[in-house]
Amino acid sequence: MKLFFSRNPNPRLAVAVARALEAKVEFEFAAPMAPGQAERFLPLNPNLTLPILAGSRDSLWEADAIACRLSRDANSDFWRSGDDEPDMIRWLSWGKENFVWACDTVHFERGTKQRYGLGPIDPEKIEEGLAEFRKAAAILEAELSRRQWLVGNSVSYADFRMATFLPFNDAAGLPLDDYPSVLSWYGQLEDIDAWCDPFKGLDAPPLAPVKPA
Repeated sequence: MKLFFSRNPNPRLAVAVARALEAKVEFEFAAPMAPGQAERFLPLNPNLTLPILAGSRDSLWEADAIACRLSRDANSDFWRSGDDEPDMIRWLSWGKENFVWACDTVHFERGTKQRYGLGPIDPEKIEEGLAEFRKAAAILEAELSRRQWLVGNSVSYADFRMATFLPFNDAAGLPLDDYPSVLSWYGQLEDIDAWCDPFKGLDAPPLAPVKPA
């Protein structure tokens, strides 16, 4: 199988999962929306977005689905099953609609738009994202003050997914320091090589710099 990726948040997540699982995949940096690339990638993902996991007979897109496939192939409980699966699904669902959404909203304004010249920062969107971040981070803070990981006693995909945008906080500037248990939890993730540096040894051109607003 081949995992097509970039350095953006969701593709980074997929690469980190593959590295954590020591998945038997080939990595290839890609840019499906670049001129001349659509013809190659449309059959693999009609959205022309990354990540894409391509096999000899089919392709799979969306980071969550790819994480599920790779975990099953590795016979790993990184993607929880059995009694823990509903709890993991709860955090995936809640995170994407709350904490991850808030991080994404702020990062898009302060990071993505400034990297790619997509227009000025929208202060109202920043405030909306920060308000949601504070609400969601307070819930995470309470949960993580009494547990080490989100599901069970070891790291799982729920933790990776919840932290999708935190490696980009140098651009987003989210107030993580206000939530010591969240900050401690994220520090544990950064101690995992696959999460801290998923692109080590890969041909992966760096992201464009964030230009001053």
